[in-house]
Amino acid sequence: MTNPSNLPNSAQNSPANASVSEGNRGKILQRGGEELLLEKVEDRFTVHAGSGQQARDLANQFPATIAPGIAPPELTEFVVDPAQKDKDQVLNEVRQDTNVEYASHVYQVKNSPASRIYLTNQITIQFTPTVSAETIAAITSELGLRQVKPIVGVSNAFVFELTAAATENPMKITNRLIARTDVMTAEPNIIVKTESHYRPKDPLYGKQWHLNHTGGAGLASGSHVFAEQAWDVTRGSRSIVVAVMDDGMDLNHPDFQGVGKIVAPRDFKGDDFDPEPDEAGEDHGTSCAGVAVAEENGFGVVGAAPGCALMPIRTTGFLDDDAIESLFGWAMTKGAAVISCSWGPSAVYFPLSLRQRAALTRAATEGRNGKGCVIVFAAGNANRPTNGTINESGWERNAISGATQWLGGFTVHPDVLAISACTSLSKKAAYSNWGGEIAVCAPSNNAPPGVGLPDLGYVATPPQVRVQLQGLGVFTTDRVGAAGYDASSFTSDFGGTSSATPLVAGVAALVLSANPDLTAQDVRQILQQTADKIVDNDADPQLGLRKGTYESNGRCDWFGYGKVNAAKAVQAAVQRQAMIAASSRSIPVQNNVSVAIPDNNPQGIVSVIQIADSAIVRDIQVALDIDHTYLGDLEVSLVSPSGSVVMLQGRTLGRRTKLQIIYSLQTTPTLKKFLGQQTQGRWQLRVVDQIANDIGTLNWWKLTLGA
Repeated sequence: MTNPSNLPNSAQNSPANASVSEGNRGKILQRGGEELLLEKVEDRFTVHAGSGQQARDLANQFPATIAPGIAPPELTEFVVDPAQKDKDQVLNEVRQDTNVEYASHVYQVKNSPASRIYLTNQITIQFTPTVSAETIAAITSELGLRQVKPIVGVSNAFVFELTAAATENPMKITNRLIARTDVMTAEPNIIVKTESHYRPKDPLYGKQWHLNHTGGAGLASGSHVFAEQAWDVTRGSRSIVVAVMDDGMDLNHPDFQGVGKIVAPRDFKGDDFDPEPDEAGEDHGTSCAGVAVAEENGFGVVGAAPGCALMPIRTTGFLDDDAIESLFGWAMTKGAAVISCSWGPSAVYFPLSLRQRAALTRAATEGRNGKGCVIVFAAGNANRPTNGTINESGWERNAISGATQWLGGFTVHPDVLAISACTSLSKKAAYSNWGGEIAVCAPSNNAPPGVGLPDLGYVATPPQVRVQLQGLGVFTTDRVGAAGYDASSFTSDFGGTSSATPLVAGVAALVLSANPDLTAQDVRQILQQTADKIVDNDADPQLGLRKGTYESNGRCDWFGYGKVNAAKAVQAAVQRQAMIAASSRSIPVQNNVSVAIPDNNPQGIVSVIQIADSAIVRDIQVALDIDHTYLGDLEVSLVSPSGSVVMLQGRTLGRRTKLQIIYSLQTTPTLKKFLGQQTQGRWQLRVVDQIANDIGTLNWWKLTLGA
């Protein structure tokens, strides 16, 4: 058996060896390139004997009992009462028995008493490519190891097991090995108990394929949002409030019952605080609210964020400046973290007014004590662009014809997440609107496209879809009894972007439950960065378009950045919290001097931020605020003190007039060009108007460097 003094000099001086001190050699678990600090469970150990009966016989010879059904089947777990005898002494005596093949302490991850880690007598070693078989045999023989098998697909990697010649346990041996320069990986083979992902007990949950499923008729693999894995981290916090703005919501439904479930209800139609539906056909809001936050209570269904609170807001059913100011003003001042809107204007072309734009911006920037409310809007169900032109024909009464500009004012607002719909088969929902403003998509049903228009009501958009549309409906809450879609108090065929939107709202609420310090922009970034890139190569059955693949910027017109993934999003929220906590410091500097942007001037303007701190750039964010009569004319670039240039914004903003945005490493990967550079010096923001006839102003910009 080797010891530290016998290791080669190269091994003794390596960083890995330095990271594992002699005292910690039996407490550090090498795992996936990381070192996990373990601690022994003080009252137990495991035994692998010739048979289970031989292990049980041993328990009768020593002051120990057997813990039934806890350890892996191949091991027997002994429990020693520390008041009777020292556990380590009993373990050493047990090891001397000829029937014992190996015995080991039971471990747990430090400060995690719920964990249990069991050692086997196997270890994995990957040697550097140049190490010969003879050298491997010499190294492992000295440590008392016997080769069991090579690892298929991994070069120069093998499974070994300890023999009687080994004088240390697998953790100590692997920590010695990892210190060697000729060893790439050394890990003990440990056993941990599997943990099923959290699954609610609500009896109808099994019908909610959009949250989680394991396959079946009409279901493509991975077409759900992976809610169960997210619920392993959080099922939502009552402190995170989801405002659902819609028609009435049946708060008598059992799935909206619970202490603290309902927060600040408001009825703008009845001008009171009881948003219950009181008219026929007011079924939509109850279903939307259920998709987002239906309570986990052993009854019915669950929402994406069952632990979060619901702010039910009944709208008037009409849109005007006062209505929008009232709706969003109520939500933000009463504590909404997420605002879900499964509605839009009954109009083909609907730009927002100044007051409406301002109301949304205020909620998105001033809500949650300045962190901003996450606002999600349904993209719409007409299979038309959120902002674009279609040559229309075949409409009922010839209501629309010729080159027609479509604009859904709310869905193109820069502070809104516009949500499109995909199906249970991970295809585009035939009705789902699309365009450059789509943030992410979420699973919903499939159905022919349609739109609500003045005088005509809800009508199918031409041309007629002549193929059978595949995909399952969404199972969620309905008004209690016969008043709603179905007499059962639940509906099995809810859908549209109306259903996809509260699903994303629920996922956003889980993200904020996991990390409430995130801003609204942070949540947008996380949802987009962690979305699944579903692909649909088929032509749209109505218009024949193909927009289901992704451009170099990582997005597509049908699905935005992809299908929302609750598990990945929640994990990213937790990781971001840890990264921020570990960050040594942040250098934020803001230039509030407004500068007019000259029209059609290739020189543009330059605004400067001077950084005095001398450090290395580890992270970077650029926030800015620009007003311009046609933002599509502008290019915006950042120049570092060394002269490196990164374009933050190309001429892709079209007719938008307000730009409030944060560019980060996640949203603008080219910013990585600045990593490793010096923070100190003159940072420049360049704004160039490339086309004549429109003017604007750079109001302010902020540079935040992580060092």
